[in-house]
Amino acid sequence: MKTSFTVKQLIKELDFEVVYYAEKTENREIDTSEFNRPGLQLSGFYTKFVPDRIQIIGGAEWHYLSTLTESVRRGRIEQLFEKQIPLMIITRSQEIYPEILEMAMKYDCSLLRTSESTSRAVNILINYMDMALAPTIRRHGILLDIYGVGVLITGDSGIGKSETAVDLIVSGHKLISDDSVIIKRMEDRLIGTSPPITRHFMEIRGIGIIDVERLFGIGSVMEEKEVDLIVHLHQWDESKEYDRLGLEDEYEKILDIEVPRIDIPMRTGRNTGVIIEIATRNFKQKELGYNPALALNQKILESHRRGKGN
Repeated sequence: MKTSFTVKQLIKELDFEVVYYAEKTENREIDTSEFNRPGLQLSGFYTKFVPDRIQIIGGAEWHYLSTLTESVRRGRIEQLFEKQIPLMIITRSQEIYPEILEMAMKYDCSLLRTSESTSRAVNILINYMDMALAPTIRRHGILLDIYGVGVLITGDSGIGKSETAVDLIVSGHKLISDDSVIIKRMEDRLIGTSPPITRHFMEIRGIGIIDVERLFGIGSVMEEKEVDLIVHLHQWDESKEYDRLGLEDEYEKILDIEVPRIDIPMRTGRNTGVIIEIATRNFKQKELGYNPALALNQKILESHRRGKGN
């Protein structure tokens, strides 16, 4: 589902100067990645104007306003603000006309300024909005970077996900998120990250909460990672016949994108961390075009053919 962000969230995430902070509308939601440079509107043309978009005053708009008399400029600016726009951003550290600040306060609209060029500010804004508005889902699991591969470890509560993850972190791999993983779809990629409040923290039964960054160093954590592989842990079932060759790949859909999945049965004595490392290396080999199961199968077929020939 398409999400939204608030003016407050945008102000917090972007390093723009806050000229006026509209407290009454700090939680106003924006659900579009479109923005508007209101050159036509400042000249009085409002046909098909969409007031829900962020308004950006770049060099062209600012210089046009400078050609107007103070009274005309005040009227044009008020006409724009009375449409209840959510936010105005002024680029290039340009002087803020007193009329703009006056109307921002009158209509309770947050006003930001940045030293960035208009094109650079637009790129920053688009990148933020694309991420904030991307289709999002939460998954129960642990996301790690293992040999550069984003591995999402899933399984029932108490199966041993956290203990396995700690083993992997001790081995030099990196934690992105424990317990709750926020996954966003960015075009044909799935980007996983942690809820801000639990970032870098893990729960270990019998110990409690640990701070991974403080315990193992800055190199043991990452902010985000593409989800490349799912490893699902489950209890060993003696009555079940497990795949011993791996000729057929399994997939799981997340936000309509198929992600390779490996099921690993858990039982006493198995070193799950090492098994996941091997599974990840094997996955990388397959990505590079080499499948050991297929290679072995091909050798068996060739040996069978030679035997028939003899």
